[in-house]
Amino acid sequence: APGTDERLGNPPRPVMSPRHNSRYLRLVRRYADIITGQFFGHLHSDTFRVIYNEAGRPVSNIYLSPSLTPKRSSSGFNNPGIRLYKFNSDTGQVIDYVQYYLDLATANQRESADWTIEYNLTTYYGFPKVSASEFHDLAESFTIADGLPLFSRYYLVNSVSTSGLTTTMNQAHNHYCAITRLDTDQFYNCLATAPSALFS
Repeated sequence: APGTDERLGNPPRPVMSPRHNSRYLRLVRRYADIITGQFFGHLHSDTFRVIYNEAGRPVSNIYLSPSLTPKRSSSGFNNPGIRLYKFNSDTGQVIDYVQYYLDLATANQRESADWTIEYNLTTYYGFPKVSASEFHDLAESFTIADGLPLFSRYYLVNSVSTSGLTTTMNQAHNHYCAITRLDTDQFYNCLATAPSALFS
């Protein structure tokens, strides 16, 4: 996927080389009117990305679904997840999706694997429809203090309902930058901006 992993290594590293990242983004910006979906799963987390045109308007979004394999990282581990997309068979546009997960702690305790619905995209985030603009608005909500409860909901499913996670303005800031600043230089410039500047 283009951009940088929202969980930020130390130092944070882009997922693609800057050259390939730029080429990918140029192609998506150029053909956004005919691209109906971009689906990735490499990051082992449940998140999304927004691609903007040169005028700053959201023109495309990327779906990053969690993996079946759990992954431990400095920010903890994630439960396995699998996603079922619902789409318009005439246009190819995603209408919604249902995210399923396996709670590892419960599965280990009960010695059985019961996959459960974690959430439904449009209901969970209150999207009237699935679009780049809706994902943009969701990401923008992470930049205001009143948006922290919504960020907490996002952060819970980002790790596939791993319990015991706390959320901070710094985390919201890091995720906002990763979601909305897919150009490498813009991402690092965003990170250099104090979170309090975004929350003012």
